[in-house]
Amino acid sequence: MSFPVTRLRRLRRNPILRNMISESQVRIDDLIMPLFVCPGKKVENPIKSMPGNSQLSVDLLVEECKKIADTGVKSVLLFGIPEHKDEHGLVACEENGIVQKGIRAIKKALNDKLLIVADICNCEYTTHGHCGTIVNGDVDNDLTIETLAKQSLSLTQAGADVIAPSDMMDGRVKRIRQILDDNGFYNTPIMSYAAKYASGFYGPFREAAESAPKFGDRKSYQMNPANSDEAMREIALDIEEGADIVMVKPALSYLDIIRRTKDTFNIPIAAYNVSGEFSMVKAAAANGWIDEERIMMEIALSIKRAGADIIITYFAKDIAKVLSR
Repeated sequence: MSFPVTRLRRLRRNPILRNMISESQVRIDDLIMPLFVCPGKKVENPIKSMPGNSQLSVDLLVEECKKIADTGVKSVLLFGIPEHKDEHGLVACEENGIVQKGIRAIKKALNDKLLIVADICNCEYTTHGHCGTIVNGDVDNDLTIETLAKQSLSLTQAGADVIAPSDMMDGRVKRIRQILDDNGFYNTPIMSYAAKYASGFYGPFREAAESAPKFGDRKSYQMNPANSDEAMREIALDIEEGADIVMVKPALSYLDIIRRTKDTFNIPIAAYNVSGEFSMVKAAAANGWIDEERIMMEIALSIKRAGADIIITYFAKDIAKVLSR
């Protein structure tokens, strides 16, 4: 009987050897945990569609950040639920806005133990739920980027370490870079949501951030899920405008975009494992259909294998605990 000379299973038999030759690895340093900050004190509003996540008042946000830091995760991404909203989202630019308060409190309590990434968008702050100023029934691009620039400056002045515009307006990275530089914040990086698709996977987030649009949808500014070449154009433009990190969102249905970005551009890449992706795993696990921990780790590994350097995920704390065993 003839036997194969090459037997790939030889390298799979021993767990130490398997780990030694692993091509992709998820590290705790790769992870960013998204958090939602809301007004009040001792407020913890559980997000029904995202088990284990809550809207947190500033005091409880700080306590949660301490727990996150204890797991070894070193970065959080902040979203705000304001006390009031307006037509243009200018509430997000206020010196004492909800995220600004959260940033200052985290910095005071944890100093530099956590890197704070501030999401820049208007959907949580506008009465209509769209990502900018409405003119003739649609989001006006150029008026909106002025609000985004003001918001970016305000959050940077509050202490944000990284600014992350998620609105998908044309030219916003250039305008944000300009206003930050003009005010002396040359060293504040921009993590651009460069390829953000008009996806159905954002549903639970819209409950969490109270940001569902009151009319229409976001297809006139977020990307068509059918397009890959357009993503490369979007990313190239954001890099040209000054983005330091580019993001692909969502992650799982767009692993090909992550891979193509990695192969095309010499720049750090973030991927957002979004709320719908998280909630599907939670729901299936709650029904006993899947092994939650195993699937969670497999998803994270797939995102790394596709080429992402940074993973934004609601599983960040749980992944860190697994990696620390």
